[in-house]
This record gives sequence, structure tokens and C-alpha cells, in this order.
Amino acid sequence: MKLISECVCPTERPIKVAQFGEGNFLRAFADWMIDIANEKGIYDGNIAIIKPTSRGNLDRFERQNNLYTVYLRGKKNGSVYNESRIIRSVSESINCYTNYPAFAALAALPTLRVVISNTTEAGIFFDPSDRFDRKPPESYPGKLTQFLYLRYQAFAGDPTKGLVILPVELLEDNGKILKDCVFKLAALWKLDSKFLDWLNQSCVFCSTLVDRIVTGYPKEEAAEICSQLGYSDELLDVAEPFALWIIEGEKKVERVFPLDKAGLPVLFTHDQRPYRERKVRILNGAHTSTALAAYLMGKETVGECMADPLISQYMKTIVEREIIPTLKLPKQKVLPFARDVFERFENPFIKHKLLSITINSVSKWKSRLLPTFEDSVAANGVPPKLIVFSFAALLAFYSSHEKRENLLFGKRNGEFYEIHDNANILDFFAKNSFKPVNEYVNATMRNVAFWGKDLTQFHHFESMVCDDLTEMRARGMKAAMTDVLKK
Repeated sequence: MKLISECVCPTERPIKVAQFGEGNFLRAFADWMIDIANEKGIYDGNIAIIKPTSRGNLDRFERQNNLYTVYLRGKKNGSVYNESRIIRSVSESINCYTNYPAFAALAALPTLRVVISNTTEAGIFFDPSDRFDRKPPESYPGKLTQFLYLRYQAFAGDPTKGLVILPVELLEDNGKILKDCVFKLAALWKLDSKFLDWLNQSCVFCSTLVDRIVTGYPKEEAAEICSQLGYSDELLDVAEPFALWIIEGEKKVERVFPLDKAGLPVLFTHDQRPYRERKVRILNGAHTSTALAAYLMGKETVGECMADPLISQYMKTIVEREIIPTLKLPKQKVLPFARDVFERFENPFIKHKLLSITINSVSKWKSRLLPTFEDSVAANGVPPKLIVFSFAALLAFYSSHEKRENLLFGKRNGEFYEIHDNANILDFFAKNSFKPVNEYVNATMRNVAFWGKDLTQFHHFESMVCDDLTEMRARGMKAAMTDVLKK
């Protein structure tokens, strides 16, 4: 079978985007969107990918002339959906460790307008040991600072040559964090003070929120998919149909990067926080409120939960009655998102393991459900019964004194399952989970280190958790969930 590059020719366009990261997510998200915007005549610009780490190589990109396929599959508007698209929006792929001159030349490219990055959450950090004289610096903020300084020098501080920087790393306020790192490094490296002025006045660091599940190269199915496509593709990238890109920035950003005009799921806003709250509370909150109870009911994946009438009803009820009323966005921006979330959970091609969702559930409950709980109590005066139930399910799931190799081992139907969390959290549950229910619940709720506050301050919360946990242990999780939905 011929390689994709033997069947398709690249499309030459001016390079407008420098992209730090060659991974599956950016290729099936940002590069896919830019390719569509190019095809529709909204955006006439291609991408130069920069490999941000010294590990690995770009051989597959070179063999395929930077061409690859994004293959979308899942559910859309209630039906199973498949779509393939050859991505022609990548013109270059640069290893800045082995080809530093190309990295420096890209910084001085007149047509460049945008920087996109996905170097993982751990990639955006201030490293005081990084050095400007390295070619390139080791950290991503170090590389970006040097890249921007090279551009500043190449154009003698021309204010029209500033760039829009769009980090998509999964950090809250990622743009502000990245900008802070760049300014710290510029100060540490004693770079020209006028460069700092240029950064402030001519460059825009945007905080963003992204959402799409990208599963990447489908190793077990690649041969079959490529046979259907009619060519071989070593960079084949599989993702779900749903996508969303929220970009916080000034009007200049919309003019420079007008992807929304191509009908793409890109939203520009002056404040992305309500959208982040919507995602965390609905999507992540649905996961965390359901996964532990559902696993103890014998389920293995999110898809199995959606196929179970009881669990599906529980999840949808907690979202619709307890989570959505606490959100700041208007209903017309919340209800369609919630419907999309449920449809995404039903994707038959993604096997999202419940046990992976349960990892670090204490911190997840605190960040994903506690704010909703507090807002609901403030509005209604009583704890929301299903979020209370999810807290009791957490205590049921973490009930174990079987600890070895930094893990706790719970039991489900006589078989062990792994409980992953920080060592101090696992130690607490190993010590407390088999005390009488009222003592166990009280000790957990009073653990300020877990929740940032004493949860016994919320009236009726403690007694409700005790009742739910007692029911779970006496009659089983399915009976307890059935009863709580009737209340």
C-alpha cells in the first residue's frame, strides 16, 4: 500500500503559526481546525511544528511530507458518526535540538502571527537553571522567551511583528502563567528592557480552554482503517467528533486568528472562567460523581454506565437538577453542552475505564464537586442529595485496610481493585475506613487537609452521608442508588 505522501500533495501557504508540540492532541485539534479554515478561505496560513523535547525524532513527519489523516468517530446527533480528513496545514516540522538554525529562522519569519503550544501541564514552569545561551533552552518557557527575543531583534522591535500566544496546556489561566514565566526568564537573563515593553505592548498571551478526546494512533485497527482510506499513514490520528476551543483575549486575537468565521467550534471571550466552570462541573463532575458508585455496581467503563438505565438516570439527574442550577452561564449555553457531554459518554469507540477516573478521587471531589455543593447549599439551604450520595460512594470505594506497595486494595464481589491516591490519603483511609460509620464519616469530613475546610459545618451533610453509607453497606450500591433517586 502506498504511503499517504505518494497519494496526496501538500498545499503551500505562508507559515503563520509556530506550534510547540507534535503530539496527537494538537494535530487532531488545532491543526485540524486550521486545515478546515484554510479550505473555506477564512484563513490562509500553514503551521511549522517545533519539537519541544530532545526525546524521539520527526522521521514519520519527514517521510510523509508532514501529511496525515484525522479520523473522527463517535456519536453525533444521536447516530454513529465517522469522518476522515487529510490534514495539509503543516508545512514544516523542526527539531530545534538538531536543527537550531531552522528554529531561529522561523522566529524571524515575517508572515508568522501565532504561537500554539501543548507541552503538557508540566511543560509550563519557571526553571531558574535554564540558560539563554543554550541552543535551545531546555524548558518550553525558555524556548519561547528566546524565540520571541530572536523575533524582537530580527525586526528591531517593530510593534507590528508581535505574536498571539495560545497555550492549550490543561492549566487554569495557562496564558497568564506562561506570560509570567517568560517575564521572569527575561529578567533573569537580563534581556533588553525594551524587549519587555515589546512583549507587553505587541504580544498577546491568551488563556484558553480546550476540549476534545483524542485517542491517537489506533494500533490495533490501523491496518483496517488504512485499507479503507486507500493509503498507509504512520501518523493516523483518531479523535471524537466533539471539539471546543475557548480563547480569552482582546479583539486583535479574533482578527489574527478568525477560525470561528469558518463555522468551527471556537469561541472568543473576555473571560473564559465561566466556560471552564461549565466543563469542570458538568463533564468532570459527572465523571467523579458517578464513577466510584458505578464501579462498585460492577461496571467497568463510562459507556457501560450510559447503557445502564439506573446509572444513566442518576448521572443525568445530578447534572440537570444539582449542577446546572449553580452555573453562571445562561441556560442556552449550558443545556446543549450537557447534551453533548452525555452523547460523548455514549461514544462506542472510546472505552473510558472507570478505574482511571477514580484515581486521586479525594482531590477530584474537592475541585469538581465541592464548589457545586457549596453553591447549592447557599442557594437552597440544604445539601444536594445526589452530590451527598457521591461523597458517601467515595467513602465506600476507599474502604480498605489492605495496603501494599503504596496502594490500597478494595474489594468488589470478592475481587481486589486498586485505589490510587497520595500516600497520606491512603494511610488515612486504611486507618479509619473500618471504624463505625459515624466515626469514619466524621473523621473524613473533619480532615481539612483533604477539603480545605471542615465539612461538618454544613448542616445535615454528615447525617445524610452516614445514612447513605450505611445503606450502601447494608443493601448494596444498586439498592442505595435506587432509593436516593426516589427521595
